[in-house]
Amino acid sequence: MSSIIQLLPDHVANQIAAGEVVQRPASVVKELLENAVDAKATDIKLIIKDAGKSLIQVIDNGVGMSVTDSRLCFERHATSKIRQAEDLFSLHTKGFRGEALASIAAIAHVEMKTKQDQEELGTHIVIEGGKFMSQEPAVLPKGTSFAVKNLFFNIPARRNFLKSETVEQRHIVDEFQRVAMAHPSIHFTMYHNGSEMFNLPISNFRQRIVNIFSGKTNEKLVPVKEETDIVSLQGFVGKPEFAKKNRGEQFFFVNDRFIKSGYLHHAVMAAYEGLLKDGSQPSYFLYLTVPPHTIDINIHPTKTEIKFDDEHALYAILRSAIKHSLGQFNVAPVLDFDRDPNLDTPYQYQNKEAEYPTIQVDRSYNPFAEDKPSKSFSTPSYKKPEAQPNWESLYVGLKQAGQELAEMTFENDAVTSSLFEENEVEQEVKRTYQIHKKYIVSPIKSGMVIINQNRAHERVLYEGLLTSMTVHQASSQQLLFPLQLYFSAPEMDLLAELQSALENTGFVFEAMAADHVLISGLPVNVTESEISIVLEELLRDLQDGIPDSSFSQNDTIAKSMARSLAIKTGTYLTEKEQENLVHNLFACKEPDVSPFQKPTFITMSVEDLDKKFSV
Repeated sequence: MSSIIQLLPDHVANQIAAGEVVQRPASVVKELLENAVDAKATDIKLIIKDAGKSLIQVIDNGVGMSVTDSRLCFERHATSKIRQAEDLFSLHTKGFRGEALASIAAIAHVEMKTKQDQEELGTHIVIEGGKFMSQEPAVLPKGTSFAVKNLFFNIPARRNFLKSETVEQRHIVDEFQRVAMAHPSIHFTMYHNGSEMFNLPISNFRQRIVNIFSGKTNEKLVPVKEETDIVSLQGFVGKPEFAKKNRGEQFFFVNDRFIKSGYLHHAVMAAYEGLLKDGSQPSYFLYLTVPPHTIDINIHPTKTEIKFDDEHALYAILRSAIKHSLGQFNVAPVLDFDRDPNLDTPYQYQNKEAEYPTIQVDRSYNPFAEDKPSKSFSTPSYKKPEAQPNWESLYVGLKQAGQELAEMTFENDAVTSSLFEENEVEQEVKRTYQIHKKYIVSPIKSGMVIINQNRAHERVLYEGLLTSMTVHQASSQQLLFPLQLYFSAPEMDLLAELQSALENTGFVFEAMAADHVLISGLPVNVTESEISIVLEELLRDLQDGIPDSSFSQNDTIAKSMARSLAIKTGTYLTEKEQENLVHNLFACKEPDVSPFQKPTFITMSVEDLDKKFSV
C-alpha cells in the first residue's frame, strides 16, 4: 500500500496557523501593537480604515530592524524574544511564539518599512499572500511601520464571516484600550477613517483610565494597593453606586499583559458582597505584578489565559485588598457595635490642636464675710386668674338652633333616592389576585387564567413602543433640569446612530458631546432614575451591531426598552394595577407571548382542578 501522509507546503501551513492567531481584524491590531511595545517605542499610532478590512497600520518609533531581521521576521517560529525553552518561564515581552507576522502575511497584503537609529537607510518590504514581492532600501525615519491591507483576501470564507463594521470596530477599540491601559508610559493615538478617536498622552495609570473612559470616571475610582512576596497589586475599583449591568469596564493585567480570569473575577465579586444590586457588575482596573517563573502564559495563541502557581493565595490577597480599600475610603459601611458615635471627632476638628479651657475666678469672694452680698431677684407678681366662665356656657343656645336647622327644608335639595336598600347592594367581587409577587390569577368562566406579570408587562410596553416609533410620534415629559450622562467613545458613536430612533420613543437630546449626552426629555413611562439603566442595557443589546433595516432596528430598541422597564418579579401590585395590566395585555395584538417568544399566561379549567383532587 502506498504512503498517504505528506508534508504540507509552507503557504498552506501558514494559512492554517493564521486561523488560530488571526480570527478578525482586532487580532492583527493586538499583535502589531504588542510588537511595537516590545520594540521599546514611546509613540505608537494606529490607523484603521473600514474597521480593519481595508487597512490596519501601526507606526512606532522603536528600535527598528536590520535588513536580515526584516526578512527573517516573516518566517514561522522566527522570534527575537526567546532563545531556549527555559525562557518561557522568564518572559518580559509580549510575544514569543514567532507566528504572528507569518500568519498575517499569509492572508493579507503586507507592507513593512523599518529602520534602525544607527543606519542611514531602512528597508521596504512588500508581501502578498505569503509571497515576497519586493525588498529594497528606502529613506525612512527611525522605527517600524506595518500596513496590513485587504485582510483575508485569499480566504473569502473567513472574510464573509466577519461581522458589521460597527462590531469589528468595537473589537479593535477593545484591543487598543487593553494595550494602552497596560502601558501609560507610551503615547498612543488611534485614527479611524481619517478621524481621530483616541489621543492618549504619557501619564500615570489613573490618568490613562480617565482619558480612555471620559472625565466622569475619575470620581468613580477607589485606589487599591497591596505589596506581598507573592504579588504586587495596584490599581482601582469602582464605587458600588456606579456599577453597571454589563461587564465592559473590567480589566486584569498581569505583568503588563491583559488577561481573562473567571477565578480572579470571583474574588473581586466576593469583596463586593452585600454592596451591589442583583445583576450589577463593578468596574475594576487591577495591575498584578508576579515573578515570571510563577506563571505560564503559553496556553493559547491569544495569550489572554494564564496559569498561576498559587491561585488560592492570589484569590485571598485580591479579595482582602479590595475589601480593605472599600472600607478605608468609606465606601463600604463599617460595622462596629461597640463604637459610640457621640465620641467621634467631627471632621472639621480632626487637625485642630487642643486648647486649655479658660477659668474665671472671683477673687473678692469671701465665704466668711458677715455681710453677704444680697442678690436681688425680680419676683413676678402672681395674681390669681380671674374666674373663667364654664366651657359648657360656650354652647348655650346652639342645640336649639341646630334642631331648627335640621327641621328646615329647602327647595334646592337634590332628591337622592336608591332603588335598593343599603344592605341589599351586592359587594364588588375582587377579580384578580397576586401570588408570590410574580403571578396574577384572574377567574374566568371556564376556570382561571394565570399571568406572568413580568412577561405580560414586556408585551404591553413592546407594542406601545413599536406603535409610537412607527405610527405616530410619542409624547415626552420635559425635565426641569437636563440630565447629563457619561459614556465611552464607542458607546457615544452607537448613541449617535440611534438618536433618531430614540427620539421617536420620546427622548429629547439637547446636546451630544464626545463623552456625554444631555437629555432634556424622557418618554412618559420612563422615570429619571431609570434612564441610565435603560440606555446601558440598550447599548449592551446592540453591541453586536445595529440592524440594517429600520424595522429591525426599531424592533430591537423596543424589545430592549420593554425588558428594562417591565415590572420585575417581586414587585407588589395593587388591585387596580393588576386589573389594568390584565386589561392591557388582552388588548394587545399578540397577548399569548412576550416579545422574546415566551408564554405570558396559562389557563387552567375547572376540569383540570378536579383532576388534581381526584384520588
